[in-house]
Amino acid sequence: MSLAVAAVILGGCATSKPVDETAGWSPNKLYAEAMDERNSGNHEKAVQLFEKLEGRAAGTPLAQQAQLEKAYAHYKAGEQAQAIGTLDRFMKLHPASPALDYALYLKGIVNFNDNLGLFGFISRQDLSERDQKAAKVSFDAFKELAERFPDSRYAPDARLRMTYIVNSLAQSEVHVARYYYNRGAYVAAINRAQLALAEYRGVPAGEEALFVLMKSYEALKMDSQAADARRVLETNFPQSPYLSGAAPRDNGPWWKLW
Repeated sequence: MSLAVAAVILGGCATSKPVDETAGWSPNKLYAEAMDERNSGNHEKAVQLFEKLEGRAAGTPLAQQAQLEKAYAHYKAGEQAQAIGTLDRFMKLHPASPALDYALYLKGIVNFNDNLGLFGFISRQDLSERDQKAAKVSFDAFKELAERFPDSRYAPDARLRMTYIVNSLAQSEVHVARYYYNRGAYVAAINRAQLALAEYRGVPAGEEALFVLMKSYEALKMDSQAADARRVLETNFPQSPYLSGAAPRDNGPWWKLW
């Protein structure tokens, strides 16, 4: 074979398009194969197949299902931004879909887990010590689900997670208040403790917020205010270990009790 002929053959091979093994597959076969890949942990491959299915089954319920399954595959692959983008697109394109409650639930879950983190329990870092933006997005998704679809199968769990998030946001303020107290910035500690109590009523984090408030007033020799804070602490948390008067301290993640 001459060098010229070989060059032509090699050039033709280099420019040939890859064969699409799914070209002859039906939408149902595409869906089944995509689900098999996802269930086997091959999330990248699953995403590719779901994307093909979206195009081939466009305008059908199966295409909508493919979008949701693709979002879940992104989520399981740790691709939070892609998962949220897919879900937002789904909700925009299909506002009357019977699966809208699931889309809202999954959006809440993606942001919820993004905050807590895969190794949060190992590092003893709870959600309240992390960036709160995703927690608020998660809360809003769960809230919309609970309000618009109160009878949804996902609503009970969404409500439980909303409670967790609210206490987390309150605990975030308490973390800051404790930080200021431990550094002698008592006025700043009072302000953050009061913020937690005013914005997040009836949550467990209120116990420590009252304690930080009481100790900060004591440090400033504001005896009347300190007595008021202690009275509220005794009334709402009569068994509180904080009533012994110890200084605010980090006792580890409260969420381990949840």
